[in-house]
Amino acid sequence: MGTQEQVLDVARRAKQAAADLAPLPRGTKDAALHAIADALLARSAEIVKANAGDVSRAREAGTSEYMIDRLSLSTERIEAIAAAVRHVASLPDPVGESVRGYTLPNGLDLRQVRVPLGVVGIIYEGRPNVTVDAAALTLKSGNAVLLRGSSSAYDSNTALVEVMRSALTEIPADAIQLVPGRDRDSVKHLMRARGLVDVLIPRGGAALINSVVEESTVPVIETGVGNCHVYVDAETDLDMAVDILVNAKVQRPSVCNAAETVLVHRDIAGAFLPRALEALRGKGVTVHGDEAVRAYGDDVVAATEDDWRDEYLSLDLAAAVVGSLEDAVAHIRKYGSAHTEAIVTTSQAAARRFVALVDSAAVMVNASTRFTDGEEFGFGAEIGISTQKLHARGPMGLPELTSTKYVVTGEGHLKGA
Repeated sequence: MGTQEQVLDVARRAKQAAADLAPLPRGTKDAALHAIADALLARSAEIVKANAGDVSRAREAGTSEYMIDRLSLSTERIEAIAAAVRHVASLPDPVGESVRGYTLPNGLDLRQVRVPLGVVGIIYEGRPNVTVDAAALTLKSGNAVLLRGSSSAYDSNTALVEVMRSALTEIPADAIQLVPGRDRDSVKHLMRARGLVDVLIPRGGAALINSVVEESTVPVIETGVGNCHVYVDAETDLDMAVDILVNAKVQRPSVCNAAETVLVHRDIAGAFLPRALEALRGKGVTVHGDEAVRAYGDDVVAATEDDWRDEYLSLDLAAAVVGSLEDAVAHIRKYGSAHTEAIVTTSQAAARRFVALVDSAAVMVNASTRFTDGEEFGFGAEIGISTQKLHARGPMGLPELTSTKYVVTGEGHLKGA
């Protein structure tokens, strides 16, 4: 159990570590990241062993295989995680970057520069890779991090944090800490550590995110669930449309950028749906369709109102026929989560209109929704995918983990009356 005092203690230590970390040069931070990557590889066997206990308990609890996939670590996955840490080290350091600057008419030199946020708390569910991703990104951007993963990954996260902390020599180890406790009380204490924690970032399902947003007194950067849509336009390449839909749904269905709904223009439905349903059937996908879609497949399940809103995270897909691009956009606006939407079309005019009308963090044109990802965007590992409209939207990389301050330089300037 993580008592209030235990949680506040790690927060105080993080605050001091953040102050020590903020002015460090890029070389020191990059060396620490490479040391972390080396340690992860050298101690991968003990990490996998700790993870095996979490996976075993999850299976005994009846956890779905899709969620177990998110929980599981292997030597190969740890190698990929370590490679991602090295990639973060190779990225430009945002701290100190000048966002804008100019000389005022009175001769004052004004610059707006990037600075670390300070102490970043991450509350997330059963994905231990997030533990390392978050630590690497926060360290590179000069922040201390407090990690609160789910109890289902507690042993995995404990092992990962211990390995990372052991690798730090020139950087305070308290820059990376696990929030103590497995129960919800420790989360509540973290959410109320205003003044010690500068920002919270929740990653996970709607229940987790809503709870943090509604209950936290610490400022929150809201990440969102992924009810992502693929719209197949009247003018389209059928082969490309089928391939993109299958990839968006099947390539890894348990993640937030997997497609959950396909919307098909009625003019192309007769040509597209039989092929798409056959391809999806071959991959084990259960389609939940409206009446028009059900006419093309006896195995299509009747869609309910909940199906249009669901983030399945499984081999399930909602499907509907729409009368126009505008109807597709209306459906997305009503049911979507503002994460990622895709259009498959050969019409540049349709693509431009879809991009203009859809108000989501990412819009794909003739590409799978699975590309909404910090690493795929070239950001390195991501801290999360924000669906809000503040300074961070979409995959959050290093710049989104900074704030700014104004540096004003004068030559004895005094303010007049």
